[in-house]
Amino acid sequence: MPRPKPAPKRNAFYAQSGGVTAVINASAAGVIDACRKHPKRIGKLYAGRHGIVGALTEDLIDTSRESKAAIRALRYTPAGAFGSARYKLKSIEQDRAKYERLIEVFRAHDIGYFFYNGGNDSMDTALKVSKIGAELGYPIVCVGVPKTVDNDLPVTDCCPGFGSVAKYVAVSTREAALDVASMARTSTKVFILEVMGRHAGWIAAAGGLAARKAGDAPHIILFPEVPFEQKPFLDRVKDCVGSRGYCVIVVSEGVRGPGGKFLAEAGTTDAFGHSQLGGAAPEIARIVKDGLGYKYHWAVADYLQRAARHIASKTDVLQAYAVGKAAVEFALKGQNAVLPVIIRTSNKPYRWTIRSAPLEAVANVEKTVPKEFITADGFGITAACRRYLAPLIAGEDPPPYRDGLPDYVELKNAPVRRKLATDFKV
Repeated sequence: MPRPKPAPKRNAFYAQSGGVTAVINASAAGVIDACRKHPKRIGKLYAGRHGIVGALTEDLIDTSRESKAAIRALRYTPAGAFGSARYKLKSIEQDRAKYERLIEVFRAHDIGYFFYNGGNDSMDTALKVSKIGAELGYPIVCVGVPKTVDNDLPVTDCCPGFGSVAKYVAVSTREAALDVASMARTSTKVFILEVMGRHAGWIAAAGGLAARKAGDAPHIILFPEVPFEQKPFLDRVKDCVGSRGYCVIVVSEGVRGPGGKFLAEAGTTDAFGHSQLGGAAPEIARIVKDGLGYKYHWAVADYLQRAARHIASKTDVLQAYAVGKAAVEFALKGQNAVLPVIIRTSNKPYRWTIRSAPLEAVANVEKTVPKEFITADGFGITAACRRYLAPLIAGEDPPPYRDGLPDYVELKNAPVRRKLATDFKV
């Protein structure tokens, strides 16, 4: 019998999407390394300059121009090495011209594999691209690469990017608490740290890891999952200051009142249609000042929490690389419209493996902190939550240093020659 013909060699496309993380480039390194191991199946791996916008505008980067040393260094470099974008594609019916443009660009550059590194909205986009490709007679294998500091993707045990943010927040909470405790007798009584988390309080929950024993900071955690009520909150702050001399609070940016409105809603929306939040920490500080009159300080972790590669979780780095590598392996096995997910197989010792899941199970679905992870009073994390979180911040994987600072790589990001005569406005 004649041997079956090998699958034709095709090029691949990789894009980073949405808010970047301390380890998203580790996933990029995993994708690039895996593609380079299969030169008979994958020709060039192109990256989109500024994510999906690069595909729409045919602004592609040739990753083959990067050295092995540069790709290795990606593992230690935060942010998006190729540029990311908050750019949401709507339904195929609403944005058909954009989806057709993607296929036009992919066809022009013989791209047969699409790896999209992002969160909920990005997984939805990858799913739609796989559908429109088949509809237009240009089948393309679309595989998501999970990433989000919010840890809100379903199916997967955790999301690459979260473990490092969790570690940063836990460390910062512990260090700030020591500072406040040492000055509380004559100075600040209440410290408030605002962290990311629009609908899911996973990052706020991670602040709870700062506490070694009962009574340690943080004394109050404010979750999006628990409606904020002013009187119980102020009673807890007053009791905490009275018994310990100070109070440390970790608040999620997405904390809501009993009516469901964000405490910090600014009245505007971002590129994904999400409400822009104007600052939960100063609002909580105002409530403390008006209600109790205590001297306070507040801080917003903001970009610092997701950019802090110097304090990244080793677990997170390993998982980020693993999902990038697995995405390519799944694609080469013919799996389409899937993403790699992390499956926890053991708590002690912490063990995990990678499996594939359909994009449909993840697209536009958010996983919030379950009730059993939040204490009955709504202000803390349970032992079960601590058992879940602790392994995700474990281990250190510091970057190389030069002259006292992290030595992060800057890629060449060499452009690919355009093949289409038409420009596309985004």
